[in-house]
Amino acid sequence: MPQQDELILEQIQIGPMKNFTYLLGCKRTREVAIVDPAWDIARLIDIISEKDYVLKAALITHYHPDHCGGSFGKNNVPGVAELLEQYSIKVYSNILEADGLKKVTGISNTDMIRVASGDTLKIGDVEVQFLHTPGHTPGSQCFKIKKTLVSGDTLFINGCGRVDLPGSNIDDMYHSLQKLASLPQDTLLLPGHNYGHIPHATMEETIQHNPYMRISSLENWRLMLKH
Repeated sequence: MPQQDELILEQIQIGPMKNFTYLLGCKRTREVAIVDPAWDIARLIDIISEKDYVLKAALITHYHPDHCGGSFGKNNVPGVAELLEQYSIKVYSNILEADGLKKVTGISNTDMIRVASGDTLKIGDVEVQFLHTPGHTPGSQCFKIKKTLVSGDTLFINGCGRVDLPGSNIDDMYHSLQKLASLPQDTLLLPGHNYGHIPHATMEETIQHNPYMRISSLENWRLMLKH
């Protein structure tokens, strides 16, 4: 994966749904945040330990159990609750997603910090910006770190998150994708699942390969999504 000089960027495929968990942070201090910890928490803890990273925060893109753990059908997916048993850190959720995250994972209000679009978090020398991108869920969010965007289930290399689930909204997804399309073309996109022909791409490459990023109007978007 392309590296940026002062950044730690680790993309880890995990679980049966080809989820990506990320470690993002500062090379100088070795401090990192973990994005969407789920499925194999023991493996993620081993990676943090082996790389001598200092875990400072957990960032959640949205409350679906494959991204944060919790009840998933008849199964229980390990996730952020199990991570908190090993680390004294805070979990960062969008303000519109926090109640859902608490319900799904069982973590408490004191475990969480609710954030809004435009808020920032410092991890060592690195600043993470929170971007509210509703559509897949009401409180879905992406994380922008310099020229890198972690997009969760808002944007994939070749598609976007589902909008036929409880809490999804077709119009919101269109506006969120338009927001992301306006980012610099050399922004590195890191999606929430390995569903594309490549695991990461620039925004320019994503727009070229992803038909959902080239819809010219909300009316055309609605027609496309309803077929």
